[in-house]
Amino acid sequence: MVLLAASPACAIDGGEIARNGTQTGAPACAACHGDDGGGSIEGGFPRLAGLSVGYLTHELDSFGDGSRENETMGAIAQALTSDERRAVAAYYAGLPAPKAAEASAPDGAISSRGRNLAETGDWSRGVPACGQCHGPAGQGVGAAFPALASQPAAYLMAQLSAWKTGTRHNDPLGLMKGIADKLSDQDGAAVSAYYAALPASQVGDSR
Repeated sequence: MVLLAASPACAIDGGEIARNGTQTGAPACAACHGDDGGGSIEGGFPRLAGLSVGYLTHELDSFGDGSRENETMGAIAQALTSDERRAVAAYYAGLPAPKAAEASAPDGAISSRGRNLAETGDWSRGVPACGQCHGPAGQGVGAAFPALASQPAAYLMAQLSAWKTGTRHNDPLGLMKGIADKLSDQDGAAVSAYYAALPASQVGDSR
């Protein structure tokens, strides 16, 4: 019988990194993203649980190489080896998507505008529906298009701003820069509030 050696990433305990950090200086992911990987509405920290392992790995690599700029996450990603990044991504991808936190549900004109942008887009300005790439329920599609549902509104708004300013430029074909530039601040707030109020779903096994 031939025994196959485990890959280095499989031998690393991603859960240990998430809970306690590493000896090389990377802090515990749970300090900001929560013990269950559900993120924080108050802090604007995104949920990681149940997201695609490919997406999470790609984002850690992007923080590391600077194509997604963030002072805190850049330093953390650079303190992790490529195998450690993959291991912690696999750990969070394998966690169940947490029950939605108590987010303020949008109402009135804001709710209507957010839903329209998510489901239909605004073709008068060349803005496609978010759901065309991110899934009809904001559940995410594979490694390239992350889940939006149940992410903190403050986090989603911050990412739209990052696409606009160019501090985040790590998406396929630069699609998000063009979309974000066409959205007003009010539109960004409306669609962010809409997705924040949707329940999360599990897509962690998507690559």
